[in-house]
Amino acid sequence: MTVDSIISIFLGIGLAASVGFRVFLPLFALSLASYFGVWELNESWQWVGSSAALITLGVATIVEIFAYFIPYVDNVLDSIAVPLAALAGTAVMLSTVADLSPVVTWALAIIAGGGTAAAISGSSGTTRLASTATTGGLANPVVSTLETGTSLVMSVLSIFVPVIAFVVVIFILFIIFKLYKKFSRPKASNR
Repeated sequence: MTVDSIISIFLGIGLAASVGFRVFLPLFALSLASYFGVWELNESWQWVGSSAALITLGVATIVEIFAYFIPYVDNVLDSIAVPLAALAGTAVMLSTVADLSPVVTWALAIIAGGGTAAAISGSSGTTRLASTATTGGLANPVVSTLETGTSLVMSVLSIFVPVIAFVVVIFILFIIFKLYKKFSRPKASNR
């Protein structure tokens, strides 16, 4: 495995994590990076850097960001976001991984890309659901702003410093794991 292959895996995992917060923003960032020659995509994915893809993903990004600021609409979006994030996470891994066999590429795409995106998307959906339940949706725009900001930062880090993005993804997954363990422990009975 070459250094380029490892860097491309880090890029893919970073973008997949970003997809877990917003589905279209990292795809738009990847499209911009490809369009301006910052990152070269695999042959079969070069269409992502086309003008048509750039415009389409840009519009989808804007619509998605604004839709998440509408309480209760954001919860509906979360119900479809997890499978979409898994697909988009798989796609970004497929589009960025370089110089690996198809079997390894697909395995990485499904497990690392799709799995990372789905885990983060599921966690952010749970956070929003808790926010809706405890604040009647009033705090949801704050949650949305944090998610959009995190997605943007992760996308930029992934494209320009993929190694740092990978470290941040490991940290985010660690936090999710710790929170899951904390909230899934059975409560001791009060006798």
